Amino acid sequence: MTIEEAKRVFEIEEQGLAAVRSQIGLEFLKAVELVLACPTRLVITGIGKSGIIGQKIAATLNSTGTPSFFLHPVEAMHGDLGMVSSTDVVLAISYSGETVELNALLVSLKRRGIRIIAMTGGPNSSLALASDVILDIAVPREACPLGLAPTASTTATLAMGDALSVVLLNRKKFQAEDFRYNHPGGSLGERLKVKVSEVMLTDEKVPTISPKASARLAVQVLNEKNLGAVLVIDNADHVVGIITDGDMRRFIVERAGFSGIGVSTLMTADPICIDPDILAADALSIMQRHEITVLPIVNSEKKLVGILHLHNLLGKGEFRFLL
Repeated sequence: MTIEEAKRVFEIEEQGLAAVRSQIGLEFLKAVELVLACPTRLVITGIGKSGIIGQKIAATLNSTGTPSFFLHPVEAMHGDLGMVSSTDVVLAISYSGETVELNALLVSLKRRGIRIIAMTGGPNSSLALASDVILDIAVPREACPLGLAPTASTTATLAMGDALSVVLLNRKKFQAEDFRYNHPGGSLGERLKVKVSEVMLTDEKVPTISPKASARLAVQVLNEKNLGAVLVIDNADHVVGIITDGDMRRFIVERAGFSGIGVSTLMTADPICIDPDILAADALSIMQRHEITVLPIVNSEKKLVGILHLHNLLGKGEFRFLL
């Protein structure tokens, strides 16, 4: 009996989705055009279960190229309305279309000349009448046997939000690279698909030193930048060598001290360098193959443009060489 009840919920929700799909038409196209023409943000608002679904829709829109934020109707009436610009578009969600707190907010929004998209199951409701565009999310019935808990209706609302997000994504020609740019903390696989130029350190963060400098100064730069290496560059910004903290340790063991020692004595000449346009995954492969943790980044003229540390790719403590 329990299994059949569960399957029945799926059947009812599938029927609800089919009903909403059949209702998509010109109003949906109007909503898309209204959002595309918006120079600022799409503001999502709703209360209760509709508000929770609205927060998810806002998150999806943000990650797929449509700047959005969620505005709680009650908090809006107590100061948060200041977050809304006159050029924003509002997506108001209420299945009944008669949510008191939400409709009270609409009065203030309309007074400011803000365009409103309604997502509601009540095409003749107060919300619908106050809106410029109506997205009909009416479902035949809820999966809840009491007909009280929002179930099929919230699923339909979420699906309509996804449909809007995906269509906007396609119209804006949003690409996988854009998605990864908005997800810098995503999975390791996604993080390694970016170009080295997007994660490398540049300018004053790059530890550099002249070939004529002293070993003592090299140690000082190593300590200051804390990357475990310092790059030796000539007057034309070409990388002529690299000194790692390992080089320092080995020299101390063999020679004891740095008195009178220059950088050229310590450095590894002609170190491995990479192009800023290669993928982070390829940079990681080079690091693993050569058992190094730092790579100088040079342009087509072999001039230094940045430095890449293993931590820039993976964060601390997330990588071990597989030998």
